[in-house]
Amino acid sequence: MKRRRTALLTLTGLLATALTAMPAAPAGADEVEQIRNGTFDNGTDPWWASEGVTAGVSDGRLCADVPGGTANRWDAIVGHNDLTLVEGETYRFSFSATGSPAGHVVRAIVGLQVAPYDTFHEVSPQLSVSGDTYSYTFTAPVGTEQAQVGFQLGGSPDPWRFCVDDVSLLGGVAPEPYEPDTGPRVRVNQVGYLPAGPKNATLVTDATEKLAWQLKDGSGRVVRTGWTVPRGVDASSGQNVHSVDFGSYRGHGAGFTLTADGETSHPFDIDAKAYERLRLDSAKYYYTQRSGVAIRDDLRPGYGRPAGHVDVAPNQGDGAVPCRPGECDYTLDVTGGWYDAGDHGKYVVNGGISTWEVLSTYERARHARTGEPHKLGDRTLNIPESGNKVPDILDEARWELEFLLKMQVPDGEPLAGMAHHKIHDEQWTGLPLLPHDDPQKRELHPPTTAATLNLAATAAQAARLYRPYDKQFADRALAAARKAWAAALAHPDRIADPDDGVGGGAYPDDTVSDEFYWAAAELYLTTGEREFRDHVLNSPVHTADIFGPTGFDWARTAAAGRLDLATVPNKLPGLDKVRRSVVAGADRYLATLKAHPYGMPYAPQGNVYDWGSSHQVLNNAVVLATAFDLTGAAKYRDGALQSMDYILGRNALNISYVTGYGEVHAKNQHSRWYARQLDPNLPSPPAGTLSGGPNSSIQDPFAQSKLQGCVGQFCFIDDIQSWSTNEHTINWNAALTRMAAFVADQG
Repeated sequence: MKRRRTALLTLTGLLATALTAMPAAPAGADEVEQIRNGTFDNGTDPWWASEGVTAGVSDGRLCADVPGGTANRWDAIVGHNDLTLVEGETYRFSFSATGSPAGHVVRAIVGLQVAPYDTFHEVSPQLSVSGDTYSYTFTAPVGTEQAQVGFQLGGSPDPWRFCVDDVSLLGGVAPEPYEPDTGPRVRVNQVGYLPAGPKNATLVTDATEKLAWQLKDGSGRVVRTGWTVPRGVDASSGQNVHSVDFGSYRGHGAGFTLTADGETSHPFDIDAKAYERLRLDSAKYYYTQRSGVAIRDDLRPGYGRPAGHVDVAPNQGDGAVPCRPGECDYTLDVTGGWYDAGDHGKYVVNGGISTWEVLSTYERARHARTGEPHKLGDRTLNIPESGNKVPDILDEARWELEFLLKMQVPDGEPLAGMAHHKIHDEQWTGLPLLPHDDPQKRELHPPTTAATLNLAATAAQAARLYRPYDKQFADRALAAARKAWAAALAHPDRIADPDDGVGGGAYPDDTVSDEFYWAAAELYLTTGEREFRDHVLNSPVHTADIFGPTGFDWARTAAAGRLDLATVPNKLPGLDKVRRSVVAGADRYLATLKAHPYGMPYAPQGNVYDWGSSHQVLNNAVVLATAFDLTGAAKYRDGALQSMDYILGRNALNISYVTGYGEVHAKNQHSRWYARQLDPNLPSPPAGTLSGGPNSSIQDPFAQSKLQGCVGQFCFIDDIQSWSTNEHTINWNAALTRMAAFVADQG
């Protein structure tokens, strides 16, 4: 599991001394109030201000004159240190504040005042001049006597004035129940159904007997009626539900609604057009994730930004990145690639599976009976390379491939040919922070066997796909893949440190037999050579049951090799058995889907949803889609299509997990530059961005403050602070790209 942590970037060396002395609160004061002098009746002590901020009491409030021209929120702060928090106790953090001129955003935090500066709670209200009052509750994840309340005020080009009063951090309060607005109790795919595809919905109701339903077209005319099927209590949500099947309707159009039990669903289309858009939008996501190049606003209006991490201040840049101290004596140019997620890190293991799935979207289109490779061909994605006579999806994937190749240890070094696991900032950065404003030192982390095999697999796959367009690049990729394979054989047990999660995700993986299998499979498919064939056939992974409930992912890569062996033309002995194993896996996912009241091929043990569960649903659907490609059986096609319903709104929360798709959709994914929720001058994530979705472990403090005791599908909140339930990542969007293309092909 990947652990992310948003750092509280404040000031240990930056803070000014306290402004005015003030005695401690008298004995007998409220024992649960942690703030001293939150009303500023006794001057400013113990409040402090960072260098450059002029602060003092005015009209009974603490007012700070904030300088203009600062780059980051934490460049200008007022705060209060040495607060006590009790682990597991609920606190109410409240204050009144104004900003002049109106419209400024303040980042108000409760966090740790010493390294590693963890944030326990943060909010970013946009201030008016009317004296707004703000109040929030949260549960302290740890106990400490070194907590801090801070108001981060920087990042404005112009000076402004911030005033705050009635600051309170009250402990021992009752938690505020969080009840998400789930809208109408009829849950549908809010984007659309294919005219010739399955059409299913879920009704949340207390009724135990069947109920009548009506399907209405965009004009309100009833076009189909029927009866619901009671399903009892859905264990993944705790809801009593009925199923609705209106697949017999084969018309098409926009603005359909489904009515049952006195409730009317969100509108939806019956048409394939939305999936043609989603095929492109989900792949267009990668351009705005690019590192090392300016994003052109003419290509992505509203998303243009300067190049990040190109050795231009304040970046320390990716042009000559050293290893962590004591780990190597060289630097590498690792510019380019995709930012992995909402942070500024770049990771070979996650980059590998992401690149494979993006490339496989195109490779599947080339070989499958319903594939349409021209739909992702040249001039389809509106990227700088469009018009170069290379399919745009290959151009986009190459941006990441070039980075992966740069992460290989140079010749002459002790671990030559291996790949560094990752490169990212020395410490976590706060939100929001555009890539070109990142001031942190960048570091290479040690090579690992898993990263090396990711490089071998994706470079080998690239060698066969790019050969018709750029033979020189294909040769270079294959040479790198061979070198990585040999290095992995020589160093088969270099495992990532599971505790290496400061400044970037750890991405630990202590089992690499699946990566060896995947890399051997890709090398065999590209070269046909005996060495790689024999490794595939002799690997215990080759005959293992690899299609488990939680599907494949960056740490479970055997399916990548199995699916490609089953679908890319080759002469592997026993190929029929390989294909039958994929179909058998699809049969289990289909059985799971049919048994699930919400109709999805994902039912983890105990309904404990994993980090990134939305893409696991999609990757299980990929297996169903592959079984259709292999057999032509409509049941697998229909299962794959139905799996999209959950992603696009047919779920307990009645939300589409794809930005810009559906009446109600996720739009506040955790990101340092798609951060409109924190800064109205920044954009929301682009259309076609997949949220990670429900995560039962709710690792981040914000989710912990809202979702304690959540069940399965309810372990999600669409807030930028919830990095464990609502981040976006390149591998999650790769699964969306793969499935959106498949669905569009069926239309």
